[in-house]
Amino acid sequence: MSCLRVQTKAFTKGFSMPLTRLFSTGPQLFQAETDTKFTDFGYKQVPEADKEKLVHGVFSSVASSYDVMNDAMSMGIHRIWKRHMINKLDCGMRASSGEPLQFLDVAGGTGDIAFGLLDHAKEKYGDTQSKMIVADINADMLKEGERRSKKTVYADSPRIKFMVQNGEKLDAIPDNSIDVYTVAFGIRNFTDKQAGLNSAYRVLKPGGIFACLEFSKVQDPVLDYFYQIYSFSCLPMMGQFIANDRESYQYLVESIRKHPDQETFANMIRKAGFYVPGKGYENLTFGVAAIHVGVKL
Repeated sequence: MSCLRVQTKAFTKGFSMPLTRLFSTGPQLFQAETDTKFTDFGYKQVPEADKEKLVHGVFSSVASSYDVMNDAMSMGIHRIWKRHMINKLDCGMRASSGEPLQFLDVAGGTGDIAFGLLDHAKEKYGDTQSKMIVADINADMLKEGERRSKKTVYADSPRIKFMVQNGEKLDAIPDNSIDVYTVAFGIRNFTDKQAGLNSAYRVLKPGGIFACLEFSKVQDPVLDYFYQIYSFSCLPMMGQFIANDRESYQYLVESIRKHPDQETFANMIRKAGFYVPGKGYENLTFGVAAIHVGVKL
């Protein structure tokens, strides 16, 4: 007999009617409280149902200054990291193929990875046919990407589509329809990262490539000490100065610390079903960021 049942029986002894009659909402209230699932929002614990709304608020706040934010958080190196990932993937329709690629850039609202991938395909392989879907849960970020696209050769092009999508579900993306899935500085904000990885596996074609660029864990403890001082002391203050928004930058710094380390995240990618070559990741700038790669066999 459970402890709860013993206590209930002791408490109800002497009453002529059942406990559920005396306190008719008690069991339901207790059940509702125990059913609430919590997750991290930076260092805070919040109900899972609330995190999406909270993250949406952060990125709506920083959408117009997103590149400035990444410049602050990476000391300007994020542009080099993104270019390195694009070159590493080396994607583009080969002349011998004749079949255009279908790219999907998740949490890619501002479009810099998307534009970079299409540019690389054209410049290296003469590929002017492959198509791109830019998916983001935040419509404000997508609007920023569409605004920027007007200044590129992809302005009003049928080759690029901006789509509001939850990266954990991707319910508008068919199974086995994507050749290359990328996500840069986005997956750490997912409520359920494993669900996001599972969806990536679902939408990719057999042979398709998953690539994730994300802030990670600095490997050297001395360097990490100084990096944390910079992150927690300087970045929120810079957020206040740059965007008049200290809280969003504080969350973004905390979200980096809460994101799984390189080995743990590589194993999550394996768990989703991907073949992970070698150790599965490449550290960038001593592990401040890392590129993770998986292949759907």
